[in-house]
Amino acid sequence: MYLSTIDRPKTAGWKGLSGTVFALGAVSLVTDVSSEMVTAVLPLYLVIGLQLSPAAYGVVDGLYTGATTILRLVGGYLADRTTKRKAVAGFGYGLSAVAKLGLLVAGTSTALLGAVITADRAGKGLRTAPRDALITLSTPEKDLGRAFGVHRAMDGVGAFLGPLVALAVLAAAGNSFDSVFVTSFCIAAMGVVVLVVFVRDHRAPVPAKPVRPSAAFGLLRDARVRRVVLAASVLGLATIGDGFVYLLLQKRENLAVGWFPLLAVGTSLVYLLLAAPLGALADRVGRLPVMLGGYACLAAAYLLVFGPLGGWPLVVVVVLLYGVFYAATDGVLMALAGPLLPESLRTTGIALIQTGQALAYLGSSVLFGLAWQFWGPETATRAAAIGVAVALLATFSLLSPSNLLGRRS
Repeated sequence: MYLSTIDRPKTAGWKGLSGTVFALGAVSLVTDVSSEMVTAVLPLYLVIGLQLSPAAYGVVDGLYTGATTILRLVGGYLADRTTKRKAVAGFGYGLSAVAKLGLLVAGTSTALLGAVITADRAGKGLRTAPRDALITLSTPEKDLGRAFGVHRAMDGVGAFLGPLVALAVLAAAGNSFDSVFVTSFCIAAMGVVVLVVFVRDHRAPVPAKPVRPSAAFGLLRDARVRRVVLAASVLGLATIGDGFVYLLLQKRENLAVGWFPLLAVGTSLVYLLLAAPLGALADRVGRLPVMLGGYACLAAAYLLVFGPLGGWPLVVVVVLLYGVFYAATDGVLMALAGPLLPESLRTTGIALIQTGQALAYLGSSVLFGLAWQFWGPETATRAAAIGVAVALLATFSLLSPSNLLGRRS
């Protein structure tokens, strides 16, 4: 029963998790060490090193997540049409690895930086949906929350280690950003090797009639799929980039530059510790309430940035709330959506949902950058908190089981 994934699915425990989940988790762990090394230093590099305005940083930050959204659909469709999900994911991991070297030649050119970032995110766009589809196809429906929780926890270990490795490289190489980029490339290449050697593909027979693009977009004729895509888009529009929040904390508390990457480390630590338990909780009590709880934590974090709390308590609480937000939402949304999609179009459907979310995030980053520049950071952040509250109400209305009953298409 599809709606059981939204409400209270029955679960058998941790035994249903396959080796594919752990192998993909290992690939994500290694790859996230690489990508988070760059992510941890990029806001400082752009805003303080290159003196970009908040609005310009918003455009670059939006590019970092949202500019390659169409490729998510391309990757998802190719994976479903050929059933070679591992190959499509591997190409995406490889493209992101090579893009790290592009940062070396981009120098201070914001145009080239934008192109390199776009290539890096293109790789992420291609690989994410096939990877998540492999997880859903190798796991019993009732244990999807656990499977995504374990995968995201291993992903979180990489995100935790990445900024620390960046700090170590910066310290050893005299604050050389180029050294960070070269090390990041080498680690990303290791991730590709792990994928090729250890991940097993889910090779269903190639359909006699290949999946057509019209069939892929026909997914939107299903009211349940439309509602999930719309909810993901609304939530994406209400989410501003981590870099913005960390920059606000850094400016408000006048944190030393050396502390900046540790904000991402703290968030990743909370994320990796809570992703699996909250995934299991979602299997037990329902995925929608856990996800909504995560977004409530995000709204609280936005309000606290300019709230009465100050000093290190403020930094710790905001980082804690941010980590809970990611642990309660990232994998849980995919666990909620996966069983709603037919197996033959599973990757395309996941890509559709992620595309809606990423496009909305692109708009959110640009709007928040402009709001910061013209309204000031305090007003902009409070407006973002109101946006999250509105998105929570809209998502509850779209995805609550009672509202979905009788609206299958």
